[in-house]
Amino acid sequence: MIYKVTAKFLDSKAGEFFQKLKDGSIQNQKPDGPEMVDSMRRAYIQESGLIMWSELCYCNPPLAHERSTVLDNYFTGIVTESIDGYEEYEGDSFWNYLVDKSK
Repeated sequence: MIYKVTAKFLDSKAGEFFQKLKDGSIQNQKPDGPEMVDSMRRAYIQESGLIMWSELCYCNPPLAHERSTVLDNYFTGIVTESIDGYEEYEGDSFWNYLVDKSK
């Protein structure tokens, strides 16, 4: 199942989060690491400051494993909504934001 995810990013953890996205720490997590990294590449920052992305997940409740291992360390107020397929969102690239914050 694919979910639309909306959450508030803990900005103070941008460097740490981006490092884990780049160094394989998240990518190598089984079974959902590659999807989490791909999801962050698809994520966008809305004008409101919320981050939105689409993510494939088979957990019940949605993103249970992802949240317990990664997402709850870097995001708050995570809301999921079932959707039919991956979506693109308006806003600025979250990945580019992380690159800039990590400089």
